[in-house]
Amino acid sequence: MHSILKTSLAALVAAGVATTATADGHALSGELRIISDMSNPAPRAVMEKLAADFDAMHDDLTVDLTIVDREAWKTQIRNALGANPPDVVNWYAATRMSPYVDAGLFMDISDLWNEPEMAALASTKGAMTLDGKQWGVPYTYYQWGVYYRKDIFEELGLTEPATWDEEIANCQAIIDSGRKCYTIGSKFLWTAGGWFDYINSRTNGYDFHIQLANGEVEWTDPRVRETFANWRQLIDMGAFIDDHQSYSWQEAMPFMVDGEATAYLMGNFSVAAFRDGGLTDDQLDFYQFPTINPDVAPAEDAPTDTFHIASGAQNVAAAKAFLLYVTSPEVQSEINSGDALGQLPVNAEASVSDDKFIQEGFEMLSNNASGGIMQFFDRDFPAEMASVGMEGLQEFMVFPDNLDDILARLEEARQRIYQ
Repeated sequence: MHSILKTSLAALVAAGVATTATADGHALSGELRIISDMSNPAPRAVMEKLAADFDAMHDDLTVDLTIVDREAWKTQIRNALGANPPDVVNWYAATRMSPYVDAGLFMDISDLWNEPEMAALASTKGAMTLDGKQWGVPYTYYQWGVYYRKDIFEELGLTEPATWDEEIANCQAIIDSGRKCYTIGSKFLWTAGGWFDYINSRTNGYDFHIQLANGEVEWTDPRVRETFANWRQLIDMGAFIDDHQSYSWQEAMPFMVDGEATAYLMGNFSVAAFRDGGLTDDQLDFYQFPTINPDVAPAEDAPTDTFHIASGAQNVAAAKAFLLYVTSPEVQSEINSGDALGQLPVNAEASVSDDKFIQEGFEMLSNNASGGIMQFFDRDFPAEMASVGMEGLQEFMVFPDNLDDILARLEEARQRIYQ
């Protein structure tokens, strides 16, 4: 552990957070202990600056920051939250919070979410909510969506689809041109989880999807079967590249770069790889996954990284003030810029980099994700269910006639895992 030294106040007052006092007028003092898993170089620099800046804003407060390896933190966090816990820790949203909420290790901070400035984080509130209460704040996320070859769409006279019928019609035109609609590499399973997230939430809605993730819905439920029926429309058309189970997500990218497939349902982290592969921004574009059931609002996969206050925190006032600081529009703009995390700010009033995909993702998640924010299949579902589930999803994509056996197996797993 090292103590962050106080630095100049220059440019800090502009962050819009009181420099000497909390919102209720009481000065912050003592020590604020933070353990962070932001261990990669760029995130580490962001975290160190956050701690130093916040320290410098409060004359009587000292911020102690410990940074641990991100993977190691996954096994260390429970012990760290036990005896002599820090005040603030990093973690993840939604179901990934459940073990620590259920164990009483994360503090209920619903009162903080009632502060007026938190209204600008409305799109992420559901991801921070369990049992009707909020257990942390987000600090960064990134969008998923359909990245596609705009030049091929123009060649074929296609436009971005808004509905499932339009998606199917586009796909047929693409197949008729001798190409595949979508590339995908399902060797490591999680990419198939993305397809299920979108088709299930667009078919049945966010609440149903989360109920399924929470083990409250049987996998043999007719509504789940409807999701697979919609998915099978694409499989039966031959929409996906052949032998996708043999490829990682990166190994599937050349099919789109070379024009053998026209689209990839993927996270925004793929853009750099597409550009490295030679696609220009004139060739590459992005659209929101289309509507299937017009009666449900669109939910989006946007994996979210978070800060939480330990239930045994010693300096709760400073911890809450730090969470307000981290989520303020000015700080969100700074830490998510292209020079820092290069992702999306969670505050709708923040500014974003001029990268067109960041801009489109921010607009989509801030203004057109009213259904809710999903954390992705392997975060929303408990780890064991996610593993068994994604095996079934990949098998379905290769052998769709196995659906009855797959659903029976997943239902058996559900009954065992959620006991």
